[in-house]
Amino acid sequence: MSNLPATWCEITIDQLGRITTGNTPSKSDPRNFGTACPWVKPPDLNPQTPVTDTEEGLSEHGTAFARVLPAGAVLVCCIGSLGKVGLAGVPLATNQQINSIAFDDRLVEARYGFYYCQTLTNWLSKNASATTVSIVNKTTFSKAPFILAPREEQKRIVAEIEKQLTRLDASVAALKRVQANLKRYRASVLKAACEGRLVPTEAELARRGNTRSSVVHKTSKDALPEGWKWATLSELSDIQGGIQKQPSRRPVKNTYPFLRVANVLRGRLDLHEMHSVELFTGELEKLRLQKDDLLIVEGNGSPSQIGRMAIWNGEILNCAHQNHIIRARLTPGALPAYVQAYWNSPRGSSTVLEVASSTSGLYTLSVSKVGRIPIPLPPVSEQARIVEEIDRRLSSVEEIERETDSDLKKAERLRQSILKRAFEGKLVPQDPNDEPAAALLERIRGTAIPGPSPGGPKTRRSNRPPLIAKETANA
Repeated sequence: MSNLPATWCEITIDQLGRITTGNTPSKSDPRNFGTACPWVKPPDLNPQTPVTDTEEGLSEHGTAFARVLPAGAVLVCCIGSLGKVGLAGVPLATNQQINSIAFDDRLVEARYGFYYCQTLTNWLSKNASATTVSIVNKTTFSKAPFILAPREEQKRIVAEIEKQLTRLDASVAALKRVQANLKRYRASVLKAACEGRLVPTEAELARRGNTRSSVVHKTSKDALPEGWKWATLSELSDIQGGIQKQPSRRPVKNTYPFLRVANVLRGRLDLHEMHSVELFTGELEKLRLQKDDLLIVEGNGSPSQIGRMAIWNGEILNCAHQNHIIRARLTPGALPAYVQAYWNSPRGSSTVLEVASSTSGLYTLSVSKVGRIPIPLPPVSEQARIVEEIDRRLSSVEEIERETDSDLKKAERLRQSILKRAFEGKLVPQDPNDEPAAALLERIRGTAIPGPSPGGPKTRRSNRPPLIAKETANA
């Protein structure tokens, strides 16, 4: 990196400590897992808080086949979620997706290395192996660039980073609380709407001489309001699956837009990235989406995302859809916006999940499964009033959600800006009395880092010493 302060230097990360790739003890041996040592996977990594506990741990038996790291080691995900970083708050082990660096604490403050490694995401992406899953192996990771500041200046940098990030993280936490409250409010509105508690029912209006009082009908949790009925989706609509994208459908001559699972979110569509597909003679008329079609996601890795629904508003002409999206075209008597509101409500989502589950633990839907899902159906006029009231209540919520999302993105950019300035030497002033980083490195470079060779033992032995005898300072 050019224009570094005169007392700084740029070297490779392998000159500053020992790099270790994680390991996974055999899952077939239950003796390997327990509570003796936290076992870290990428979801456990946190750019703000040191890792001290995890959902899954290793037993004393399991640690003999793992690579136990000292407190203060910096953990970097190098497979999949490239650049996700954590700091070992206690001795722990990691899985094979994580490379770690146990810095020599005479050269590097652990938290300085922790924050610096959070700036390596772009470098890791550029140097990842070109495979289906992005991978940066240990050899490549060892040559990652590292900006080394004087040892005393590292302490000042860390103090200033944490001062600024503490304020920023407090703001982010407040924004996330707003998000959670909005999500709860949205769920409560949809729940009330589909239980007949959001607007007066048609029966109530008839008894009051059709005056639209704001007092709503109260009903028990499971009973339907007067005038409502249960109807399955197959009774209310024509349901159809989509087409599978395969080599024969590579777009060549009869090319049409192709809606995928990634485009269908809960309650909305994301059409920024559309794919194309080849349709054969006669297929367009059968497969073309029409305004007000309901789109249902057939399968997803997350149970909470199974069956999410959105309405097609005719945004793109002559658009077909993927086989993992189920299309429901409603007949008169059911309004798309009402059916979507129920389907995406807590009660609707719970029903969809029950239908999607299987004995194998997988969650998938099919045309037949979707068709069996019951929907509490009020009269059409009441559906329209319910939809109007939902829109009224949630319109301001959606605006706040957009602003909150925007503020969170700004906060992340600000976080990266703070780290960028820190490692350009622009966050704190330099002190001419500090020993230059190059001089410190030259003075210490000849001293071996204590501990056994990387990789850990392959067989169990008792009284196993820690990987590094002296724990890293400032962990």
